[in-house]
Amino acid sequence: MKLVTAMIKPFKLDDVRDALGDVGITGMTVSEVRGFGRQKGHTELYRGAEYVVDFLPKLKLEIGVPDDHVERVIETIRETAASGRIGDGKIFVTNLERTVRIRTGEEGDPAL
Repeated sequence: MKLVTAMIKPFKLDDVRDALGDVGITGMTVSEVRGFGRQKGHTELYRGAEYVVDFLPKLKLEIGVPDDHVERVIETIRETAASGRIGDGKIFVTNLERTVRIRTGEEGDPAL
C-alpha cells in the first residue's frame, strides 16, 4: 500500500476529485495548507501599501491506494491538476506499513 500526497492549486480540487472518482478512488483527505516552491510568492497591493505574500494557498490531498493503483492515481492527478504554469504542485508517494478501518477492524487493502 502507498500514501499518495499531492499539493495542488485550490481551484483544481473539483476536477481532480471527479477524475479520481472516474478511476475508482472513493476517498481522500483534503487539507488547506500554505507554502511556496520556486515561485517564491508574489507582491500584492492593499490600501496603497505593498506587501509580499510568501506562502501561497494550496490544497493537500492524501490518498491511500493499493500498490497496483499508484501509477494511475499519479497520472490522473498530474494530468488534471496541471495548468502549465509555475506552482501547479507536487506529488509524493510513501509506503504505508499498515492500514486499519476503525469501524470494522479490517486491515490492509480492504481497509482502504
